[in-house]
Amino acid sequence: MAIEYDLDIATGSSADAVAAWLTEIGKRIGVFDASITGEQLAAKGVFVYTSLGTCVTVIQQRPPHPWDPIVAGLGFTPTVDVGFRMGKETGTSDQQDDMIRLVAPLLERVDGDAVLHFQFEEIWLLRKNGELSLNEDDDLWRPQRLALISQPYRRETHSMDVD
Repeated sequence: MAIEYDLDIATGSSADAVAAWLTEIGKRIGVFDASITGEQLAAKGVFVYTSLGTCVTVIQQRPPHPWDPIVAGLGFTPTVDVGFRMGKETGTSDQQDDMIRLVAPLLERVDGDAVLHFQFEEIWLLRKNGELSLNEDDDLWRPQRLALISQPYRRETHSMDVD
């Protein structure tokens, strides 16, 4: 079974714009090869891999159902999804570090509510109404990952469960 994470964002920016910014960030920090383009990252059926083998995609979300966990549990409707599928040849922890190295600066460029989660079960970070909170689990947010977050944040664990 694949290990997948999603950054779901409710933003006025298009998937193409998010893909272009993510590509720029990835090249700058050495996660993406110089040949990677935003068009590839946002193209359906094209697989883009980081230097550690993580598959990254950016898609424009279709309108979700009202019972979607993000809509029902967190109260916002995502418009863009950035997917991360961990590769099998490199340690997951190193790939998670790269994921955060990509996500942290992306959140500085993209407006709107956002959630980074593991298969709707574990929320790593949530930005809602401009406030960023990171999961309280220190195994997820090790010191080297926390150091990558330049925006103000608080530590709070969230769930997508609808009460």
